[in-house]
Amino acid sequence: MPQGACVRAYADGVSSLAFTGRPATPATEKVRRARDLLFAHGDDYEAAVGAFAWPELDEFNFALEWFDVVAGEHPERAAVTLVGADLHARSWSYGDLAARSDQVANWFAEVGLRRGDHVIVMLGNTIELWETMLALTKLGAVAIPTTTLLSADDLAYRVAHSGARAIVAPAEVTGRADDVPAEVVRISVGAASGWLDFADSTAAAEGFTPERPTRADDLNLLYFTSGTTSATPKLVRHTHVSYPVGHLSTLWWLGVRPGDVHMNISSPGWGKHAWSNFFSPFLAQATVFVYDYARFDAATLMRVMDAHRVTTFCAPPTVWRMLIQADLTQLTNPPRELLGAGEPLNPEVITRVREAWGATIRDGYGQTEMTCAIGNSPGQTVKDGSMGRPLPGYPVVLIDPETGERAEDEGEICLNLSHPILGLMDGYHEAPERTARAMAGGYYRTGDIATRDTDGYLTYVGRSDDVFKASDYKISPFELESVLLEHPAVAEAAVVPSPDPLRLAVPKAFVRLSAHAPADPRDAARVVFAHARERLSAYQRVRRLEFVEELPKTISGKIRRVELRASEQRRGDERPAGEYSDRDFR
Repeated sequence: MPQGACVRAYADGVSSLAFTGRPATPATEKVRRARDLLFAHGDDYEAAVGAFAWPELDEFNFALEWFDVVAGEHPERAAVTLVGADLHARSWSYGDLAARSDQVANWFAEVGLRRGDHVIVMLGNTIELWETMLALTKLGAVAIPTTTLLSADDLAYRVAHSGARAIVAPAEVTGRADDVPAEVVRISVGAASGWLDFADSTAAAEGFTPERPTRADDLNLLYFTSGTTSATPKLVRHTHVSYPVGHLSTLWWLGVRPGDVHMNISSPGWGKHAWSNFFSPFLAQATVFVYDYARFDAATLMRVMDAHRVTTFCAPPTVWRMLIQADLTQLTNPPRELLGAGEPLNPEVITRVREAWGATIRDGYGQTEMTCAIGNSPGQTVKDGSMGRPLPGYPVVLIDPETGERAEDEGEICLNLSHPILGLMDGYHEAPERTARAMAGGYYRTGDIATRDTDGYLTYVGRSDDVFKASDYKISPFELESVLLEHPAVAEAAVVPSPDPLRLAVPKAFVRLSAHAPADPRDAARVVFAHARERLSAYQRVRRLEFVEELPKTISGKIRRVELRASEQRRGDERPAGEYSDRDFR
C-alpha cells in the first residue's frame, strides 16, 4: 500500500485527539535558522562549514518547542510509519503524536514521575516508543533507551547504575525485572501482573502544561555505550540540546529534507536509533519509516521500500553486505540518499550499489558520545573507503596518541574543545575521572585512529587499542577484515594480534564461514589464505586463521575484539587445535 494511503487509513480510523500546535519560541527560531542555513548549503561543503554556527540556547525543549511547533504547522504530515513483519502499515501524523505525547506526559505525572527522574525505556519499534520519548522530554524526565534484548542481569545492572526510578517495557519481557528493586515504578505496554498498564494513558487529560521552562543544560538522555573495549558499558549524558539540536550535523549528513520518507535500519536502545529514527528526521520535518521485519529478506525489504517511496535510506554495513547478495535491480525507485554508519563500508559494497542504483553510499562517523562529526556530505566527491570530512560545527583534529601533538597525516580523531561543540556529550554519568580522561588537554578523545589525505578526507584505521604492530609495521584490523570479507567464503571476520616469538605479533583472523565455503575446513583455510596473499601487502598478510561458529559481540552487534585479543594473549606461544598457519599452504 502506498505510504499516503496508509496515512489516511490510520488517521481516519483511529486518531481522535485534537491538537492545535504550540507557538514558536525564540529558541525554536534559532534552531530553525541554523537548520535552514544547512538546507541552503545542502551540497556546498565549504559554504556550509564556513557559515554554520551552533545556535546559542539557554532554554529549549525539543518536544515542546520543536516537535509540537512542527505539528501545529503540518498536523497531517506523517511523523512515523511502521510496517510490521506481516507488511501491514500504520502511520501517525505529527498532530497525532503531539497530542498523544501530551496525554502520556500527563499520565506519567499522575503515576508519580517527575522532572529529573531517570526512566529505562526498554521498547521495540512500536509507536509507544515515540510516544514515551516525546512525553518524557515534555515532562523533563530523563530517558534511558535500552534494548529489549537485555538479560535480567543486564537490566538489573542498568537500573542500579543509572539510578532509574521507572521502567517502561513490553509485557513479554517484564519477567526480566524480577530482580529490580520493588520501589522502581513498572509500566508495561500490554497487560502484565503487578505492572501499570500503558494503555491507561489514553484516559489521561489532553493538553500538557510544563511546570517551568526547560534549561538547555538539563539532562535529557542517558545512553549506555555498547562496551566494545571494556567489561561494562559507560553511561553517556546528553542534555536537552546536545542530541536534540546537535543532530543538525546528522541531518545535513543524511541529506534528509521536509517531506522525505527516511528509513534507518537500527535497533531501539542504541544511539543510532535516536540519530536517524528520532531527532534528525523530526528536525527535518520528515517521516520516520520503519520496516520491523522478523527475519531479514533483501527482496522483501526492497519491495517495501518501493511501495512506501523511501527517499533516504541508512543501514549498517551488515545490511549492505546482505543486500548486495540479492538482485538490486528489484528496487525500481532507489532512494535519493544512501547512507552507511556503524562501521566503515568496504569499497566493493559501495561499487556494487552504485552500479545498480546509480547513487553512492555515503559513510559517516560519530559515537554515542556525540552526533555525526565526520561524513561524506551530499553532492561531494566520495572517495571509496573514506568516511569523509568534518561536518559543520565539528572542529576535528588528529592527535598523535604517543606524543600528544597535532598530527597531519595520521592520529587519534579528537575534537578541539576551545570551540563550542553543541553535539558533544555532557560527560560520563557519575564518572568524573573517566570524563576528565576523555577531555584531557583541551580535546575530546574518541579513541579512534584515522588517516587524512591532502584534500582533508579522513579514513578510518581502527580503535586505538585495536591497532597493533607486527614486525614494527602498524596493522589496522579493519583493513585486513575488509579484504577477507570480499571472499564469498567469509561471512564475518575479526583480526587481532597473535603472539609470535620472531615478529612479536602476527595478524590472526577469526572467521565465521558462509554457506559458500568449502565443506572441508582445510580447503576453506587454503582459499582464504590464497585470497589474503593476493590482496594484501606482505607485511599485512594474515598469518594465522581460526574458524569459529560465532564471534563475541556486544548486544548492539559490534565485534568485541578485546575478548579475542585477551584469549590470544593467554595462549601465548601455545597454538590451539584447529588453528591454521599460512606456512601450512606454501
